[in-house]
Amino acid sequence: MIRSKAGVPRSRRPRTNSRPGRRVLALGLPTVWGAVAVGYKFGCPLAEQTGLGARIVTSAVFFAVGTGLILHVRRALLRELRQARMVAGAAQSVLLRPLPPRLAGLHVAAAQLSADRGASIGGDLYEAVATEHGVRVVMGDVRGHGLSAIGTVAAVLGSFREAAHDEPELGRVLGRLDRALARHLRERARAEHPSSGQDPDSPVAEEFVTLLLLEIAGDGELRAINCGHPWPYLLSGARVEPLSLADPLPPLGPFPLPTDLTATDCGQLLDGESLVLYTDGAEDARSPKGHFFSLPEALREAVRDHPVSPQTILRTIFTALLDHTAGRPTDDIALLVLRNERAHQHACLGARGTARPAPTHPQPTTHG
Repeated sequence: MIRSKAGVPRSRRPRTNSRPGRRVLALGLPTVWGAVAVGYKFGCPLAEQTGLGARIVTSAVFFAVGTGLILHVRRALLRELRQARMVAGAAQSVLLRPLPPRLAGLHVAAAQLSADRGASIGGDLYEAVATEHGVRVVMGDVRGHGLSAIGTVAAVLGSFREAAHDEPELGRVLGRLDRALARHLRERARAEHPSSGQDPDSPVAEEFVTLLLLEIAGDGELRAINCGHPWPYLLSGARVEPLSLADPLPPLGPFPLPTDLTATDCGQLLDGESLVLYTDGAEDARSPKGHFFSLPEALREAVRDHPVSPQTILRTIFTALLDHTAGRPTDDIALLVLRNERAHQHACLGARGTARPAPTHPQPTTHG
């Protein structure tokens, strides 16, 4: 048994619980204020007088009572708000876990901005995991934003974190995510309409998730499956261009997946190049005058002083977004940056005699 410095067993030490005290205080203060007002009204002779001085004193007493009640209610609401934000922060850390700064030779940085003021959870989702099949990344956008999207985000991310390791093909990973989303929507519809006792034909009308699955092999080969999501931007030196121009599949939810789920070959991520994955809230952001935000232009500005770290790219883009929207974005925004530093890592290992340095003149590769 663990004992404290005073020799008292910790398991037997009485635990103090402040909640009953808080409840008594929450109920007692309004009661005291009310008793003061009633006592003054019926027990103080001054309250029965009609002179100007008596009226001023009576008004001051009731003003003080009202102010006390308002301050008490405000303090209670602020306490509840702090607790709600703590819960939201805990849920955020579970759903969108902080990504490691390095993942299988890739430098990684990600961040999310919720459209709900003061909220830390939105409808955007992202994850990156190192598997035996390569580094696999998911970026998605649930229809809507805020707390209503938490369940859908949890269902999709939970399925991805398992399927990314289990399934050898990206198409099968997407199939697992699609089934997990359909199951979640059926359960949600059943909970919202329990009287029927049957699974609804259309679980949740117009509910969908745009999704991008990306796989980066050990040699930098890129494969992707896009379901209605914006294509990432490839940063090569000071050049910024879309990773692919292929037509995406429909979003998950409203339509069944096609039978052929072959991943699209997107070329190779060379040493020093970066990928910027994002949700459409970045390009749909508008200024107070109605002008759209130009993400490619902001990325060119960010990589003007090459090379730059993924954290620098994130900081530059989010600063530009907040300036463009005057600090009031209307949609959730998520960014994830991956930078290939494997050749540099191999060179460092080669200097220690554990690996050969990478070639200094890699062969050019097109990114289609």
